[in-house]
Amino acid sequence: MNKMILILSIAVGLYACSGNAPKKEATADQTATTTENGNPSYDPERGTGKFTNVTVSPTLDNALATAGQKVYDVKCSSCHKLTEEKLVGPGWKDVTKRHKPEWILNFVTNTDEMLQKDSKAQAMLEICLVRMPNQNLTDEEARNAYEFMRKNDGVK
Repeated sequence: MNKMILILSIAVGLYACSGNAPKKEATADQTATTTENGNPSYDPERGTGKFTNVTVSPTLDNALATAGQKVYDVKCSSCHKLTEEKLVGPGWKDVTKRHKPEWILNFVTNTDEMLQKDSKAQAMLEICLVRMPNQNLTDEEARNAYEFMRKNDGVK
């Protein structure tokens, strides 16, 4: 009986985290490279998705980081800690040092395809054993969350 309650709780939690807000179009700081069929091409350094060339300032954008913390608090904190410690998903400490901004932004906005095609995303899934739900982040929310990740990694 306890196992059934646990499974039901996890299913409800994953459903609740999935969100259903519409995505915004790509912003000016990214350009898309596509294949013949119109889909973004795959690159192991950036993953798969529309983010191919993200411009990041060497200094932190505090306004974006503050907005990103709100995204984290609502959509990410139930599965990710800001330390190295794994909760459901991996901890966020040094995530911006381990992955390029394009890879992170593609992962959080194109989760399902990244988990299908990207070997780094698949390796994380093997460790965490729980598939990250698509949070339906807009490009703006994703960029804000990335800036909050940078702040968490010590960028000033």
